[in-house]
Amino acid sequence: MSSIVSLHAFTESQQQLVQEIAPDYKLTIGKAKELDPSILKNAEILVGWARNHADTLLDPDSKLKWVQTWSAGVDYLPQAELSDRNILLTNTSGIHAIPISEMVFGMLLSMSRMLKQAILNQASRNWDSTDTAMSELHGKTIVITGVGEIGTATARLAEAFGMNVVGVRRSGKPAPHVSKMVKMEQLEEALSEGDYIINILPLTEDTKHLFNEQTFSAMKTGACFVNVGRGATVQTSALVKALEEKKLSAAALDVFEEEPLPADHPLWGMDNVLITPHFAGSTPHYSERAFEVFLENLKAYVKNEDLPRNLVDYSRSY
Repeated sequence: MSSIVSLHAFTESQQQLVQEIAPDYKLTIGKAKELDPSILKNAEILVGWARNHADTLLDPDSKLKWVQTWSAGVDYLPQAELSDRNILLTNTSGIHAIPISEMVFGMLLSMSRMLKQAILNQASRNWDSTDTAMSELHGKTIVITGVGEIGTATARLAEAFGMNVVGVRRSGKPAPHVSKMVKMEQLEEALSEGDYIINILPLTEDTKHLFNEQTFSAMKTGACFVNVGRGATVQTSALVKALEEKKLSAAALDVFEEEPLPADHPLWGMDNVLITPHFAGSTPHYSERAFEVFLENLKAYVKNEDLPRNLVDYSRSY
């Protein structure tokens, strides 16, 4: 009997749905470290990924044909090996649109309305009503780099706040709520327009350290930078320099090149930096939304049809 192995928990009703859709498959659920290696080796469908068991999963005798990750990013998977073996790879891209777009605006409001400083003042019982650094989002230009579902959701909120929305994406294809869309080749031109720069890019060979001294220099002096994409898309030393030299007025960062961010890193001590511990995509609805992606793909897989949701293009790494 063919096997589905999930490294993520399913509810009883979810397990029943899987068995109804794929009655000829045996479903096994458990953590990789608790499963016998033979179970992983015999899995035709794997939900999740086990880095410490990659050799087993990619063994020449492995039966693996499809991996459904429980994450949007797939830069941590051995894509070359998966591609060489013609193993299908799908991710959970799209399920983060609501929590991450809301996080972005929490960050923007914190920076524009001085909420971080207000919290610090509260902790020290300091009544300081100085508002000279206050600003408004209304009328400002937001540049969203990496306009997928998260970027589109962010653009919708930006439009509601009365912001001018500029989008940057590889294809240059228009998107709802984006008043101006450009291709990646026009990135620096777009950055020069932005009061707020939002990075939602995946990590690929093309995007690694895309935000560096050159791109930070292209930004408008006093711009605010937000990173909820991937840490390694930003050259951290260049970001620190841009903040120290006041090229950027502020930054809000959820992801970093090195995680956890070292305790002695200079970013921690910067008053104009807001740091969150890579939890922008967290939501109590995460598992149910991820399961919906898997289930839709499973329905197609058992019928030998193309997988409809989030099939990774190995040539693009996303």
